[in-house]
Amino acid sequence: MGNPTKFLLTAGQAHDLNGADVLLADIEADALLADKAYDADERVRAVLIAQGIEPVIPGKSNWTVTIEYDKALYKARHLIENFFAKLKQYRAIATRYDKRAVHFLGAIYLAASVIWLN
Repeated sequence: MGNPTKFLLTAGQAHDLNGADVLLADIEADALLADKAYDADERVRAVLIAQGIEPVIPGKSNWTVTIEYDKALYKARHLIENFFAKLKQYRAIATRYDKRAVHFLGAIYLAASVIWLN
């Protein structure tokens, strides 16, 4: 648990939701754990609920409506953060030495494979 199933490389200035739009289309899971950046009703929550996936996403603090989510399950999100911390231990990934996106994405897949095997 905590290992990603896919990687999608977006532009550095792009919001995370741009990548989520692509990745959420064919996700297979019982629940999706995400941070407040993915708190979007139409782009995330509605898509997940339509697919029968439970969104475990806390609401943004500036919302007037309180969003209910499984707080016990949300605590497991640290496993995802731990994976990215391990990924950033690879210097070429953390500093993005590769100029071409295809090479950088290949380095991410290679580093992720090494992490999964350990």
